[in-house]
Amino acid sequence: MAEFIINKEVKTDTPTVEVTLSVDKPLALGRHTFRLVVVDDSGNISVPDEVVVIVADTTNPTAVISGPRTAAFGNSFNLDGSKSFDAGGGKVVTYLWTYMGQG
Repeated sequence: MAEFIINKEVKTDTPTVEVTLSVDKPLALGRHTFRLVVVDDSGNISVPDEVVVIVADTTNPTAVISGPRTAAFGNSFNLDGSKSFDAGGGKVVTYLWTYMGQG
């Protein structure tokens, strides 16, 4: 078990770790990024890997959008909301898309 604080490493000698949370100290709803760097017995350090964990609301649905990292100038591209879900057991039936501008 480990209490994670933003930008503070948690060091373990095992390949798994429990992110310890409580009702008093929950993670906020939304996306949270966790990074892993490993070190071998010679002291060599890996390139970081990251995972995004979505803390989902159990009443309201959770929107998950994906799209290309880059798009060629003047070319169309697709956005995908098919990974959106309702952890409370409901079914997502409407997708409301908004362009938020450049930036």
